[in-house]
Amino acid sequence: MHEQHTFTWLSLIPGLGHAPIHVVTAVLVTLLILVTTFVARSQLLLVMRHPDGGLIPDAKLTYRNFFEIIAEKLYALTENVIGPHDAPIYFPVIGTLFIFIFTSNLIGLIPGFLPPTDNLNTTLGLGVFVFIYYNYAGIRAHGLAYLKHFLGPILWLAPLMLIIELASHIFRPLSLGLRLRGNIMGDHVVLGVFSGLVPYALPIVFYGLGLFVAFIQAFVFCLMTMVYISLSTAHDH
Repeated sequence: MHEQHTFTWLSLIPGLGHAPIHVVTAVLVTLLILVTTFVARSQLLLVMRHPDGGLIPDAKLTYRNFFEIIAEKLYALTENVIGPHDAPIYFPVIGTLFIFIFTSNLIGLIPGFLPPTDNLNTTLGLGVFVFIYYNYAGIRAHGLAYLKHFLGPILWLAPLMLIIELASHIFRPLSLGLRLRGNIMGDHVVLGVFSGLVPYALPIVFYGLGLFVAFIQAFVFCLMTMVYISLSTAHDH
């Protein structure tokens, strides 16, 4: 209902008038990320041809430096949560999630665009992906012995612990999806309301707040993903 009554530039494209806007925008975000990645990789290859091999950063903030800072900080957090041994294994997935969610959140700050993360289908899809991935990581790390932690440490409590553990794990993708969607939808609505009431000066404040929310929600989603992966791959099962 929210998408049907909100104008978007994408709805003006022939053939997309009745297409789900969140799907079209998600595809747009994906294409944008691919183009950006191609540009970043091209610049990195050029820099690596320098005599220093690209090890010396630029003196000022550049396109390359900006993404290097984000990648380094996110990787350092991944090492702290998951561990230095497993961080290289899981960082590509975590980094991809962060870039996709952050870009999806940011595109909602552009007038005439709806963020894909404003739609529950998108956020629950991301949550289900994380649910499948961290359980896969647990099985890959421990084999079928991973399933034992659903039964608890005491055999006679296994039926009760199985119910509790299953409920806890099923709630995780719901929590991830609902939290992300609720915060992004709320931020988008607040920005739209104040932009309509006071179209000059004041919306700048809410754009700054929207940028902060976009980053924090992507960060929290990825942080929880790291925690779930860490719990599933821990060797104390």
